[in-house]
Amino acid sequence: MRISYSKLTVALLFVTSVSTSLYASETIVNTKNETVDDDHAYETVTHEDEKKDGYDLGNGWKATGDLRAGYLNYDYSNPPSHIDPNTGKIIAVNPSVNKGHADSNGVYLIPKISISSPNYNGFTFKITGAGATDFGINDELDEQRNFVFDPVERKSFAILQEAYLAYETADGAHKFLAGAKEIVTPMVDADDWYMLANSFQGAYYMNKSFENIMMAGGYFYKMTGVWDSGANGTEWHTMSDASFVDGGYKELAGDEGVWTGVFQYSDETHNLQIWDYYMQDYYNTFFAQYDYTGKGDSFSYDLGAQFIDFQGVGGLEDYYQNVLGGRAIDYSIYSLRANAKHDNGFDLALGASFYTDGDGTGDTLGAWGAYPYFANGMIFHFFEAESLRNANSYKAQLGYDFGKQGVDGLWVGARYTYFDLDPEYSRINNDPNKAQDAMNLYGVRVSYTHPSGVYFTGTYEFVDLDLQPDISALRLIGGYKF
Repeated sequence: MRISYSKLTVALLFVTSVSTSLYASETIVNTKNETVDDDHAYETVTHEDEKKDGYDLGNGWKATGDLRAGYLNYDYSNPPSHIDPNTGKIIAVNPSVNKGHADSNGVYLIPKISISSPNYNGFTFKITGAGATDFGINDELDEQRNFVFDPVERKSFAILQEAYLAYETADGAHKFLAGAKEIVTPMVDADDWYMLANSFQGAYYMNKSFENIMMAGGYFYKMTGVWDSGANGTEWHTMSDASFVDGGYKELAGDEGVWTGVFQYSDETHNLQIWDYYMQDYYNTFFAQYDYTGKGDSFSYDLGAQFIDFQGVGGLEDYYQNVLGGRAIDYSIYSLRANAKHDNGFDLALGASFYTDGDGTGDTLGAWGAYPYFANGMIFHFFEAESLRNANSYKAQLGYDFGKQGVDGLWVGARYTYFDLDPEYSRINNDPNKAQDAMNLYGVRVSYTHPSGVYFTGTYEFVDLDLQPDISALRLIGGYKF
């Protein structure tokens, strides 16, 4: 029944997938930015609708780019001890402390440059090259959790990140794109949370011929980017390989991509989006979100509700039940939020997320770079607790826009996130005597953007997690977009 539902959704929405960073990301990002609730930590991915002027190469060709630098420091109270000679992985002193994550830090430079074509009867082309280097400054023992280099090779690299051909009708009602591109959707996301955004290979069709309605469908086959996807970012991996499902099953099932379809209705007050992501013989993700936005005499607000459902399908469901002892992916997340922004510069963001008592959170969350949940931390989320099964999380954030003081582009905010863990499932090494009840996250952020293209974000967050030493992180990331 689940499989037929997913296929029906895909069929209705045409080919599946991603209304790419163009229309869908505009709507999602603009909704968040309206109330300063952009959980994606730093500088939003440079989309076609928000690029700088760049450099005119003649005849309509243009070069744009992003030169990004950053210092990252993650303290897990667990220093590294050595590099495993067999796997090349960094081994922390104590594998039971904070899931064996090792203290990590480093400085990096991430250059990116794009060449885009003029419009030829509706056809456009773009190519983007990106790279990452530390100029040999970092100690490789400090790079387990920096999410920049390959976690095993830990060396500078360059990659063809984007190369796509797009066609759009003159009235903007229809668009088709094929190739590799940074893409923003709820569950498959370019994810600028780290220093280099994800990119995806595939194709999609988008229809905006009806007033206030967008429908799209497509197929993601491969991705590259940050390593919370489960794969290294220096080369392309299939979507199935980049997922968090059991590695033994990946070897049996082979490579697969993700079919995706979306229906969205959006006007000045209402924004409803319904997505379905289907990967045959792996799992299906259904996503629905509704936002009501409004304005008072001196403030604006956004009230939102979100539902996400994850279900194992086909061979993966059978494998988890028969081989892994009944651990089938089967759970949902319900979320609420209330955000407000006052004309005096202050903004408030409140959120809550409720995870049902089904298995699979560790096999799905953030797998393809997406963090759409309403109650996350500024840096940390769910990788520190042993399990979010049957957990609840609550977020409260207060910020201030210094544009009211004449400093346009400067925002300062603080966030508290509380994870109410279920000790029945969140147990260190599955030990019932080491059950976790709670995780507290305290974060502060300063962000600045300038019309010239200069940007900077500094974020610090502290984690108080039951039965584990303290965790903290500092990220200082800035750059110049042209």
